[in-house]
Amino acid sequence: METLAIAKGLKLNDCWVGAGLIRNAVWDSLHQIKTTKRNDIDVVFFDATTLSEALEKEIEAKLIQINPNVKWSVKNQARMHLRNNHKQYSNTENAISYWPETATAIAARLNPNEEIEILAPHGLNDLFNLVVAPTPNFDWNMFQERIEEKQWKKQWKNLKVIQTKEKK
Repeated sequence: METLAIAKGLKLNDCWVGAGLIRNAVWDSLHQIKTTKRNDIDVVFFDATTLSEALEKEIEAKLIQINPNVKWSVKNQARMHLRNNHKQYSNTENAISYWPETATAIAARLNPNEEIEILAPHGLNDLFNLVVAPTPNFDWNMFQERIEEKQWKKQWKNLKVIQTKEKK
């Protein structure tokens, strides 16, 4: 909740906290294990008026001042299509639909009434069913490399990693 409040306080357009922070918290809970160390906190927003990476670094510096004990990663999704060689994204939801796994393509924020809003373009079933599957827009070979690199099954034994290109 503290992280969501911090992100809301940035007052960025279409701003969310997502990816591993949410995924890992859910997987930890479903595995009944202590909180996994968080590698970073992904703050994403959509501002097509400036595609400067410098803006992201400024926001990260601001976040470090607020909480220096966290590795912050801030990305303007309006420019990420350039890095990822995709067509231009229309908003944050469209952008995160291209994230690697369905269980990772999830974000949250506090709405004006201080209620949690969830953004999950591929739904929440895979996240809660411990399924690790690529999003339809993510390259299969890159997915396989990512699974090998992350070694998630060592931490979360009950994960079901999709091993074939066929739909689960």
